[in-house]
Amino acid sequence: MPDYTELILRVNSSDIDPAQAIALMAAPYGIYVEDYSDLEQGALAIAHSDLIDEALLARDRGQATIHAYLSAQDHPAEAAAWLSQRLAAEGIPHEIETQACRSEDWENNWKAYFHPIPVGERLLIQPAWEPPADPGGRAVLLLEPGLAFGSGSHATTRLCMEALELVIKPGCAVLDVGCGSGILSIAALLLGAGRVLGVDIDPMAVETASENTARNALSCEFIQGDLATGVSGQFDVIVSNIVADAIISLSRQIPPHLKPNGVWISSGIIDTREGDVLAALREAGFTLLNRQEEEGWVCLAAGLC
Repeated sequence: MPDYTELILRVNSSDIDPAQAIALMAAPYGIYVEDYSDLEQGALAIAHSDLIDEALLARDRGQATIHAYLSAQDHPAEAAAWLSQRLAAEGIPHEIETQACRSEDWENNWKAYFHPIPVGERLLIQPAWEPPADPGGRAVLLLEPGLAFGSGSHATTRLCMEALELVIKPGCAVLDVGCGSGILSIAALLLGAGRVLGVDIDPMAVETASENTARNALSCEFIQGDLATGVSGQFDVIVSNIVADAIISLSRQIPPHLKPNGVWISSGIIDTREGDVLAALREAGFTLLNRQEEEGWVCLAAGLC
């Protein structure tokens, strides 16, 4: 029986950067990319030669292909559907197909590239399968992301963690909308939050987040649902690491859940969509408090006027 399912994602070459970032959300360190749009320049820069195989020259320069590999336990069909929804939300035309493949150790190969990651001034992300690193005075966050998004390797996650470090106050209440692996919920607790609630529409994410919280010997509540169906009460800090269109949609749902002088941190915003998000925030009564950017991704911290 085949061990793995290969997801083959085809997009326009002009969309490869955001598409690759979204694909990594579903299969961290489990992708490779075929992009021949700058073949000649790449050959000169890497091989110092302008002699290129004719088969490569015949490749479609306008299309790029992303390959991701998932085990049966990772629910490839669900992952493919999720990828399609995220890409559509960002307005990225795409095609996805799946095929069976064999690999003796693909499941663990990506882990060789995931090492301890210092984030901000106070946190260190520690892969659960690696020997403990010297934290250097940082709070250690043990993590096994699985399929759920949030390993700390993606710029949007790091930006959120850095933003949390700036606004978390001892004992504050935090809501993590789209909690994924639970990394931001755990980070909030390590930074001093008193109560954290994580919510995600994906039951797999809720399970993974709960496991990671237990791995860190912390207490956090995770529920499957969304703001409309699963969340009540108000919070000092709300964090949402999702996509631009989802943040725009949330902009009118967040205010009732935000305490006076509270802060909403939103990330997963591709820089080309920042203007749309800012317009939605202003319309919903928010004032921009802080902005961070990394690798073409933007993180915004906002409060109600």
